[in-house]
Amino acid sequence: MGIIKKIAGPAVIAENLEGAKMYDIVRVGKEKLVGEIIRLDGETAFVQVYEDTNGLQVGEEVVTTGLPLAVELGPGMLNGIFDGIQRPLDKIQEASGMYISRGIEVSPLDRTKKWSFTPMKKVGDEVKGGDVLGTVPEFSFTHKILVPPDKAGRIKRIVAAGEYTIDDTIAELEDGTVLRLSHRWPVRKARPIQRKLDPNEPFLTGMRILDVLFPLAAGGTAAIPGPFGSGKTVTQQSIAKYGDADIVVYVGCGERGNEMTDVLVEFPELEDPKTGGPLMHRTILIANTSNMPVAAREASLYTGITVAEYFRDQGYKVSLMADSTSRWAEALREIASRLEEMPAEEGYPPYLSSRLSAFYERSGKVITLAGEQGAVSVIGAVSPAGGDFSEPVTQATLRITGGFWALDAQLARARHFPAINWARSYSLFLNILEPWYRQNVAPDYPELRTQLITILQREADLQQVVQLVGPDALQDAERLTLEVGRIAREDFLQQNGFDPVDASCSMSKAYGMMQMIVNLYKTAEAALQRGATIADFLSDPVIEKMGRARYVPEAEFPAYKAEFDKALEGAFKVKA
Repeated sequence: MGIIKKIAGPAVIAENLEGAKMYDIVRVGKEKLVGEIIRLDGETAFVQVYEDTNGLQVGEEVVTTGLPLAVELGPGMLNGIFDGIQRPLDKIQEASGMYISRGIEVSPLDRTKKWSFTPMKKVGDEVKGGDVLGTVPEFSFTHKILVPPDKAGRIKRIVAAGEYTIDDTIAELEDGTVLRLSHRWPVRKARPIQRKLDPNEPFLTGMRILDVLFPLAAGGTAAIPGPFGSGKTVTQQSIAKYGDADIVVYVGCGERGNEMTDVLVEFPELEDPKTGGPLMHRTILIANTSNMPVAAREASLYTGITVAEYFRDQGYKVSLMADSTSRWAEALREIASRLEEMPAEEGYPPYLSSRLSAFYERSGKVITLAGEQGAVSVIGAVSPAGGDFSEPVTQATLRITGGFWALDAQLARARHFPAINWARSYSLFLNILEPWYRQNVAPDYPELRTQLITILQREADLQQVVQLVGPDALQDAERLTLEVGRIAREDFLQQNGFDPVDASCSMSKAYGMMQMIVNLYKTAEAALQRGATIADFLSDPVIEKMGRARYVPEAEFPAYKAEFDKALEGAFKVKA
């Protein structure tokens, strides 16, 4: 037990705290505020407090629990809304009303609810960390009950199939170790795996601009930087709904209260396109708004990634949305300044890059301890002040992540969704994913994608000329490139999030649409060489047919494309 010597916002310095260890959880003051030791100097401990420190006094007690910050992992997390240190917000509201009372203790998981457990092991079986003891149905999801990674032994006793709470003993090992439906794991320690695998399969988002031009690998990392109002949160929500992940973990880290409210209100109402039920039944929300204590904001990303690793260890594909890492970095900066640490660029601590790297590196496609294959894909939003991509957080993230999806405020104002600037964005996963595309989409898919990018690049170059001399000064071949580039932008890269058909697009349909655009360009180019004019191109009905393609349902698209191809054969005839 120690005594408070100094208080500086969320940072508290305690003296005479004997036996304390780094990252131990402590209880601070009379109200027993939750804190974490982040620095030790002899018997002096530097504590970041996860709650408001108003009213805290010098001389009050600080008591260490001897345990690190950990989350409880087990049934009951899905459809849950937690704060940055895994306290369920609905239970907090029941206990303290509209606002979070300081020092409140609420169990992360429901300790009274009974779960239907079906054992998959028997007495005498040898088990090790990560093995599946049994299963519990949770909504339409099969929750696998794992042996904690640091436990192993021979089963001495295991319960029969039946109803149990998370506190009931479901198995006991010969060395006396008791196993329950849930277990705890420290958030700053990555859960162990057998090995990482190459990221050679894509994480499909349902967005054509991402899946085709800037793909993300399953188990990969991507950053979505953009200024205020450019659509970071909307893009992440769309990926959460239509991405091919089994589990979604959404971390609202330091976002504005009204924006987080939209997430909390809209997510429970979203329909899961996979099951037809609520999307929340396979989603976990971690909400830490900008008016909450900054220390809890710093912890929220670790809480989210640990939860994601837990479901990965069950053999599932998990997507983690971090919105936004800029607010997380601001929390690091504030805590570092309170502790009087030497600042680096723009006041951020010198270890900003290493902390970001440590977070993103916990992603990956892996072989779990039980021999199953799982993946955690991390998509982090970055909110650079004024849209300046040269600021430290964006630059540090850019050096770490494999995908860079740059949002553009001008595209957002033009109602172009998703507002991703195709000239500034990139993906480092293209080469490693190429064999998958050739095998699962089409053998000529990479070449077709290159042709589409070439058209877009030529159109972007010509747009600069048009701004100087106007479109009428261009030759018909150049105007054709402009028009086909516009079609590619408006009818392929742009998607209507409110349309039930166009909100998400499969790879087979995206490939078919690419074929239509490239064939349209080649056919029109040949027609111009035969004497047709750009007016013949613009007036042909096949252009309107191309524009309607994205609203054609998946099942009807092959027939629609065949009609388009037939119409294209007789298009752009030279008028007498």
